[in-house]
Amino acid sequence: MCVSGLFGQDKPAAPSSQKTAAPAPIPLWDCPAPLATGTEEGDIPAITPFVLPAEGGKPRAAIVVCPGGGYRGLTGHEGAFYARWLNELGIDAFVLRYRLGSRGYRHPVMLTDVSRAVRWVRAHAKEYGVDPKRVGVIGSSAGGHLASTILTHFDAGKPEAADAVERESSRPDLGILIYPVVTLDGPYAHTRSRDMLLGENPDPKLVELLSNEKQVTAQTPPTFLAHSRADPGVPSMNSLKFAEALDANKVPYELHIYDLGGHGFGLGTRNKWTPEQRHPWVAECARWLKQLGF
Repeated sequence: MCVSGLFGQDKPAAPSSQKTAAPAPIPLWDCPAPLATGTEEGDIPAITPFVLPAEGGKPRAAIVVCPGGGYRGLTGHEGAFYARWLNELGIDAFVLRYRLGSRGYRHPVMLTDVSRAVRWVRAHAKEYGVDPKRVGVIGSSAGGHLASTILTHFDAGKPEAADAVERESSRPDLGILIYPVVTLDGPYAHTRSRDMLLGENPDPKLVELLSNEKQVTAQTPPTFLAHSRADPGVPSMNSLKFAEALDANKVPYELHIYDLGGHGFGLGTRNKWTPEQRHPWVAECARWLKQLGF
């Protein structure tokens, strides 16, 4: 039976006091993850903590980061760069390494991984100085699809579970979706991500279930969305459809559609995360996070 912890350790490694240090990834399960088909790095879902030095005072907010990559790979500029930016805002970040379609994994494996990540952060909130009631998620492109999936397919946890992590809720307290894949059906679907997530010729019921604009309810967390109207790969209608569903369910949201950019621009460029080169969504999102108490 898998129990919480880190391969026999009682608690996570102490947060690094060096903002620029390269943190080590922490496996999300002590033993082989559910549905694992191997033992290589790509078979071991993990989170990399980018956390601020403990300074006392009230606990900090935290955000789980889901990098994009079409469910084929994981992009660094939508992972570690986002984490460093969140640290600038006084927010702890946990970059998720989730399992991929390119290794033969299919739904529900990716949802299992992001659900576990949100639970894990809550279960270890005390060690990191995190407020378990302020745990969000951010994702871009296919990572945005994964983020929108946990925003619409969460659960309250299992109070009776032997594994302390599994007792925690997987519902994020807010979501940030940057040029996300949202729908898997119709003319606005990103078919390459869909194929990596569900395989070729997927069951129409799964396509419906994971077209996340169709799964929004009044319990969906507040969400920030940003997209480029000129996105050549993932049409901005993905964000528009999700925002429309949020609006219909009276869920707080903020939507920004820009002419600027295309797809995959991250904080502003693929290779840099310095303030002078940032896309406008970055400042808008920082304001929104402050507005929501993050």
